[in-house]
Amino acid sequence: MTTSPAWWRRLPFFMSDKNSPWGGGGGDEGNRNPWAVPPGGRPRPGGPKPTALDEFLRRARGPQGPGGGGGGFGGLPGGAQARNLWLAAVALLVLLWIGLTSFHVLAPQQRGVVTVLGRYSETLGPGWSTTWPAPIAAVQRVDVENVRTIGFPSNGGAENLVLTGDQNIVDLSYTVSWNVSNPQDYVFEIKDPEETVRAVAEASMRAVMATVTLDQAIAGGKASIAARTQALMQALLNQYHAGISVQGVDIGRVDPPTKVRDAFKEVSAAQQEAQSNMNNARGYAQQVVARAEGAAREFDLAYEQYRLAPDVTRRRMYYETLEQVLSRADKTVVGTPQGVQPYLPLPVTPRTPPPDEAAVTSTPRSGGAR
Repeated sequence: MTTSPAWWRRLPFFMSDKNSPWGGGGGDEGNRNPWAVPPGGRPRPGGPKPTALDEFLRRARGPQGPGGGGGGFGGLPGGAQARNLWLAAVALLVLLWIGLTSFHVLAPQQRGVVTVLGRYSETLGPGWSTTWPAPIAAVQRVDVENVRTIGFPSNGGAENLVLTGDQNIVDLSYTVSWNVSNPQDYVFEIKDPEETVRAVAEASMRAVMATVTLDQAIAGGKASIAARTQALMQALLNQYHAGISVQGVDIGRVDPPTKVRDAFKEVSAAQQEAQSNMNNARGYAQQVVARAEGAAREFDLAYEQYRLAPDVTRRRMYYETLEQVLSRADKTVVGTPQGVQPYLPLPVTPRTPPPDEAAVTSTPRSGGAR
């Protein structure tokens, strides 16, 4: 480890005549008085040689005498030439300041809101534009085509519990898309646009959900809820003069809370079964009613025929009824002329099947007859 000697040990070295800036007591080399050079800049005859400090002071003072004028510091030119250089440097700085703060290039999707002395002046369109230089004028660029999206809930998979109109709670997730429609209002009328949109979206969604039932929210009411929420959000933002246009509301998840999700599924299954049974009952009732209406129409038609020709219609109905009854019974028809015994001991004959049954039984057996 190397240590530096204490400063008091070096004191004799600096106090010695040899190293003193004023020089030693003897010889020309020891005489190093910085003021030995006269004001004219020329050393006295036979005097000591000028030191580096003498040369620096001479350059700082500049040449003097009958042929010399005032000089600049550190060897820079003085007089009128120095003034011209300073004026040129100032002019260059002014031009750079005006060029960098007065000319603006805006992209096609950008608009520039200009303020002069802190007050709104105009809105710049895409392309080249000029304004007063800063800090007189300031331009704030606003992207009017970028569609921003805000999700609810903000922390991803967390629950977002919302109360419905029938006093039920659902876990709701949705997203809101918006962009800037009026750059001037967007810059001056609202302080935090994203937080404003978030608060308006949440308030509008809860207001709409308070008017619908649980079944409407879970079943087929998502599109209607989203449209109503978008309209309510736009109305509120227009009242605030926010300069924001709501592009759409997309509802994602509409589920019951996690703690009651299993019970809710059982209730939903029971409701679906009950609805299915009701649909089956309605279908059966419609079939019975249709058959009854058909029978009633047939009776009305028969009554009209009977009213026009009672005897003929009565006989026709009698024959049709006998035909229906006797077609299903075994029968033997025997004519009984005069003088013949009406009783005949005929053997039992097989019943002739109806035409539809005959068509089924007339199919030949496998293998054929021999």
